[in-house]
Amino acid sequence: MARQKGLMKYIGTIGDVRHFKIKGQPGFYAGMVGGPTAEQIKSAPEFERTRENMNEFGGCAKAGKSLRNALSQIIGKMSDSKVTGRITSVMKKINLEDGTEARGYRKIEVSTQRQYLIGFEFDRRLSISGVFNAPYDVEHNTDRNEADFIVAGFNPAELISAPAGSTHFRLINALAVLSDFSYNPTTGNYEADDAVYNELNVVAYSDYIPLNSAYAGSTLSAALPGSPTLGNNVTVVQCIGIEFFQEVNGNYYPFASGNCLKIEDAF
Repeated sequence: MARQKGLMKYIGTIGDVRHFKIKGQPGFYAGMVGGPTAEQIKSAPEFERTRENMNEFGGCAKAGKSLRNALSQIIGKMSDSKVTGRITSVMKKINLEDGTEARGYRKIEVSTQRQYLIGFEFDRRLSISGVFNAPYDVEHNTDRNEADFIVAGFNPAELISAPAGSTHFRLINALAVLSDFSYNPTTGNYEADDAVYNELNVVAYSDYIPLNSAYAGSTLSAALPGSPTLGNNVTVVQCIGIEFFQEVNGNYYPFASGNCLKIEDAF
C-alpha cells in the first residue's frame, strides 16, 4: 500500500488505483482496486485462516460488548473513542489462551484469564492513579455478589488532581457480571455460557464530597440485585471511578473532563 505525500489530496478511484484516508492516521493512502470477493472469503480453501480469525474476532467483540453494556450507565463519560477496540483486544488475548478447542472456535474463557482485565483504564489518556492518589482498598464476599471500595481519610486538595472550576467529586463502585463465551455450532455464533447473569450490574455512588476540606473516609458498598448465586463460568468485574462536579446554589453540575474509571479487580 502506497502513501501519498504530494499536494494533491483526493479520495476515490482513478484507473486501478484507489485513494483513501485511514481514521486516526495523517495523510492520504493509495492501493490497487480489487481483492477477494465475499464468496471467496466464505468458501475458498485459501481463506480458511481468514474465516477462523473472523469467527473468533466476532466472539471477542460480542464478549467485549457485554462488558460495555453492563457498564453503560457510566462508561460514556469515562472512556476514550477507542475503548471498544481496546476491550475487544483484551478479549482476544483471553481467547488465545484457550487450548481446548480448535482454532477458529476457541472459547473466550474470562473466568480462567481474569488477569488480563485487571488494571484496564477506560480512558487511556487519564488513569485513576494520575487523578486519585488517596489510600484505598477493595474487598468482596465469598459469594462474589457484593464488593466494597474502602477509602481512608485524606485531604482532597493534596491527593486529587481535579479539573479547574470543580468544587466536588463522587466516588464510584461498579460491579458487572461477565460470562465466558463459547462457540455454538448449531447457531454458528459465540454465545454467553450463562445468559441469565451475563451483564447483570450495579453502580454505587458516594455522596458529593467537597474538594476544599478534609474527607473522613468511608466504605462504598455495591451489591448485585437479587443476591445471585454465581457459577464458575462467570466473572464479576469491579470498577472504581471518580467524577467531578461544580456546585452552584445547591445544584451539582457534572464536568465532562477529569472523570476516569478503571477495572480494579475481577473475581
